[in-house]
Amino acid sequence: MSQAWMDTDVTEGPDGAPTGAIHVPGGGRDSFDPVNLTLAQFQEEVNASFVPLIVTSGLGERFRGRINGVNVHGVGFTDVRADPQLVERTPEQIAEATEHFCKISLHLEGTGTLRQSGRSVTLSPGDLAIYDTSVPYELEFTHRFRSLVIMLPHARLSVPHRLSSQFTAIRLAGSEGLGRVVSPFLATLGTNMHELRGPAGAKLVQNAVDLLDTLLSNELDLVKFAADPHLSLLQQVRDRIDDNLGDPGLSPNSIAADAFISVRHLHNLFHDQGQTVASYIRTRRLERTYLDLTSPEHADVSVAAIGSRWGFKDPAHFSRAFKQAYGESPRDVRRHALGR
Repeated sequence: MSQAWMDTDVTEGPDGAPTGAIHVPGGGRDSFDPVNLTLAQFQEEVNASFVPLIVTSGLGERFRGRINGVNVHGVGFTDVRADPQLVERTPEQIAEATEHFCKISLHLEGTGTLRQSGRSVTLSPGDLAIYDTSVPYELEFTHRFRSLVIMLPHARLSVPHRLSSQFTAIRLAGSEGLGRVVSPFLATLGTNMHELRGPAGAKLVQNAVDLLDTLLSNELDLVKFAADPHLSLLQQVRDRIDDNLGDPGLSPNSIAADAFISVRHLHNLFHDQGQTVASYIRTRRLERTYLDLTSPEHADVSVAAIGSRWGFKDPAHFSRAFKQAYGESPRDVRRHALGR
């Protein structure tokens, strides 16, 4: 596992290309040393770690790269180090996709160019790039580079679905505004990804998601959208749902009655976000159970009791839904997180 980056001056690599690094508290210098993966192997790892992409490089057989990642609670953190390349997300690949993601890339070393929706931004160490897998894009690196890429499903964001399409080729300087807070935090997580696999992993990832949600909302200036009665009502409904996840009687009928709207209107609110009421409730409940299962504070609480606490009265149904969402049973997730 790599160590954190130290704050350094700009230097030149063996080929004369400028390199750089950003500062992460409490770490040492980690040298760039791509090993093991050929271009073909790197392509396979990229597709497995992100979404289908096309990776090409003028280096051919001389290309080398490395990918190290972890997926926690449906959120992917991937450390990418590689030689010069062009990465493309095509309309054909998008047409075959069943789920779309928001990607936040923290550039750690070298420079790169992101092109999407007619915009082009240059990325330097410390910069954050925001882009969306539902829109074609290109990432070009003319020299060796390192990036941390976070993959967030659209459904994990509180940003309205119809606004998420604006996340195309956005650059946020790591030295300005919220970037000064977000950039070092993500860099620390990326260079200490083994911590995300530990007991505190789920909580750290949730903190990262909340921070990114704030960043994205700020970038879109959601304050001006709050005046939209439609969006304001949706947020009120979501808040009520979150406050009552433990109620097994929570249903579209009870939610609509509590909000003084029709069930049809309620369904339309969520349909506009690409969700259903039931899927939102299920997702939020599963997120809460995941956090409890991976928390040492709840280590002595049975799996069934945790499921029941968040509205899953049938243990078998809870186990099936959990495994479908996370690929592992509740007991396996607890064992891996807590070693028991």
